[in-house]
Amino acid sequence: MAISFQVADIRMGSGSLLLIAGPCVIESEEHALFMAEVIKGVTRSLNFPFIFKASYDKANRTSIRSYRGPGLVEGLRILKKVQDEVHVPVLTDVHEAKDVPKVAEVVDVLQIPAFLCRQTDLIVAAAMTERVVNIKKGQFASPWDMRQAVEKCRTAGNDKVFVTERGASFGYNNLVVDMRSLAIMRKFAPVVFDATHSVQLPSASTDGDHAVSGGQPEFIPVLARAAVAAGVDGLFLEVHDKPKEAKSDGANALESTNLRALLKELLAINGVLANVHNTP
Repeated sequence: MAISFQVADIRMGSGSLLLIAGPCVIESEEHALFMAEVIKGVTRSLNFPFIFKASYDKANRTSIRSYRGPGLVEGLRILKKVQDEVHVPVLTDVHEAKDVPKVAEVVDVLQIPAFLCRQTDLIVAAAMTERVVNIKKGQFASPWDMRQAVEKCRTAGNDKVFVTERGASFGYNNLVVDMRSLAIMRKFAPVVFDATHSVQLPSASTDGDHAVSGGQPEFIPVLARAAVAAGVDGLFLEVHDKPKEAKSDGANALESTNLRALLKELLAINGVLANVHNTP
């Protein structure tokens, strides 16, 4: 199914790749602006469309003592500043339907977190803002389950919806990616592949006396290359300048100095596919 729509000045589902990237959570205004500038510098030189992502509140952290973010008001102020000063579209996730209208006043893309991909009221509230909606596929959900989530958005009158694959639970504290899911979901919506959360080891590590998620970031390029070869509309990457010091998900983040090389590989793979498809 050929589906495309506009995200700010980016065409989603046009055949070219887009990148959704940034730190997991807003750590400070200075850091958010810095990361947005760094990633924009890399993507602009490669002509790679870029949407900045960061969360104002990580409501689903493993431990109650883990850092959640600056909160709704301060977080939206910072995201607006990124939008205005760096001149890039922004994405953030929403956990409660009551927050959706305020968030939609600022961001270009509303993201439904993976754990909440079946929450009808949240999806409908996001859809009714007429903003673009990204529904992350739950670790517990099959690819065909996601058709129903997408239909909730469309039934509410919003066709600007895409889905993001981020791995499926494989026993305890582990995820696995079934590349077939990309082709299955792409039949009913544009698909983005989250190469960083897919290498997460959920709740498999510790920080002091509380549980945190671990990760295997060395496999980020492997899975990203495989996903682009399988066929996707974009990549989702948590990118940080100092992953070991990140306040959330540093164990599965891509270090910013490795971004350019990875994107060049992905563009090369996508270019080969385009040539093959255009060859009589």
